[in-house]
Amino acid sequence: MSRWLNRFQPWGVLVLRLVLGIAMVVHGYPKVIPSGAFRSSQTFAALNRFAHYVGTLGLPYWLGYVAAFAEFVGGICLLLGLFTRFFAFLVTIEMLVAIAVVTRHHGYSGSEYPLALTAIAFMLLLSGPGKAAVDRRMGFS
Repeated sequence: MSRWLNRFQPWGVLVLRLVLGIAMVVHGYPKVIPSGAFRSSQTFAALNRFAHYVGTLGLPYWLGYVAAFAEFVGGICLLLGLFTRFFAFLVTIEMLVAIAVVTRHHGYSGSEYPLALTAIAFMLLLSGPGKAAVDRRMGFS
């Protein structure tokens, strides 16, 4: 039975990569794109607001820019399977920081979603993007 299931392993990696990519884009979009679309005076308003929030957590504010980049751009790249291991590493670190700084006060019930995303990102870091990925076509995996 396990030999039969092993041939579906690339599809499992694809599903996990797509789930993580969608979750990162959905949560990263409001951190990068201002509500009400882009206007010349508010182009970086959402990004600056998120960086300021990260600063209020006792972390360097510039980590807000890194986190927003990892979520939004990283999510898009994960969907495509481009630089998968790099962005899986960034997401793993970001989720560990989120658990340690933001959600740990809520116990397990508040940390289970970031913990699940951490596990998915860590699995992708170790296994790579799978067969259906741009990385594979470019020879990066």
